Amino acid sequence: MPKPLLKLLKAEVMKKVVIFGAGFAGLHICYKIRHLIGKTIQLTIIDPRKFSLLKPSLPEVAFEGAPISHSLVELEHTIASKGAEYIQDEAVLIDANNNTVKLKKSGDIAYDYLMITVGAIKDYDAIKGFREYGYSVCDDTQAQRLWERVKSFDGGKVVSGAAKSTWGTRVDAPPLSAPCEGPIGEIMFMLDHYLVSEKKMQRKEDFSIDVFTPGEIFFEDVGDVPRNAVGAIMQERGITLHTDKVLKEIGKDFIAFEDGSKMECDLAIVIPPYSAPQFLKESHIGDEKGFIPTDIQMRHLDFPNIFAAGDIAALAQPKLGHIAIIQASIAAATLLKELGEDVKIPPHDLEVFCIMNMGGDDATLIVSNVLYGGKTDLAVHSPLAKMMKWGFDSYLYYNKGHMPPDFALEATDKLFKLFAK
Repeated sequence: MPKPLLKLLKAEVMKKVVIFGAGFAGLHICYKIRHLIGKTIQLTIIDPRKFSLLKPSLPEVAFEGAPISHSLVELEHTIASKGAEYIQDEAVLIDANNNTVKLKKSGDIAYDYLMITVGAIKDYDAIKGFREYGYSVCDDTQAQRLWERVKSFDGGKVVSGAAKSTWGTRVDAPPLSAPCEGPIGEIMFMLDHYLVSEKKMQRKEDFSIDVFTPGEIFFEDVGDVPRNAVGAIMQERGITLHTDKVLKEIGKDFIAFEDGSKMECDLAIVIPPYSAPQFLKESHIGDEKGFIPTDIQMRHLDFPNIFAAGDIAALAQPKLGHIAIIQASIAAATLLKELGEDVKIPPHDLEVFCIMNMGGDDATLIVSNVLYGGKTDLAVHSPLAKMMKWGFDSYLYYNKGHMPPDFALEATDKLFKLFAK
């Protein structure tokens, strides 16, 4: 058989896999299935951005002036080097019945399997007054904007907290009031450190920091050990906590809440509510809030050739990078097994794992699965945690968003659990 014809027949046999979204989950799936590219699958990765954003390093941009370039992974060359196709475009609609993704500029893209890893929308516009008076740390634009404000801040009242998010009901996931409050910890501690050590300000005299949460408790996704550890440091630094505060409006010199109360505020730093992208809502494949409902193997409840992982997955609570990686590993393994690979599908055992930068040499590593019925609930406050965060962020950047090997992550997890005892 002539080689061109053989090549054409092989291409027709190969399954078309499309990953929509090149964040943590999307890139992780790509790396997990890359050995099949050009053999049994054609892989296309679609993302509206030229760069994948490494969100764990954004607080260093916002409070230490770290270059934003170290939070960005260039996509076209990175994806092409794995043998996959990269398309920079926006989705208009997913037609799940006809296995196509309609793109704004590139037309229709057909798929045999679709991985939805687009993340969630940070809905700043849902907060009245945010565009005029609010700041955040959730993306590259906001982090750089916040750093400029922090440098010019000459004292006053800082208020920080997470807006309330609401979720669908098709899957059994924890109904958290806030998608993730870990960034609030970094905001309050890193800003406090910067103002004291770099600007030589005095707490209470020159500035104050108040923190609010829409929940009945702060850090509702972990247990008492991490919560009490963070609370003790807040008390030591004079940071005041306010619970059951649902953000309503940010004004020039105040923050207002749904219960009618207000706080004086000279600098408002908030995590906005999370919502699903509009194209998913219009595609009618999400739950009542637009998030993708899946089983514990990350397969869509209604469309067996669609998978989801990370923030857009309804099962992902809280919305956390570590959980995105766990779910991406499951989705990749489920697909590989369906394609005939001899793999074991990991269990959907979620845990909160994060390293909270507190400024200087301070950091706290948190590992907890009590939200999911487990018994692990640890907090390690140590310079070792800060070194680990620096090493992890650097590894991600220099390895183009590629996570450390599984054995290294497992060994680190065991080491810190031993260290915490």
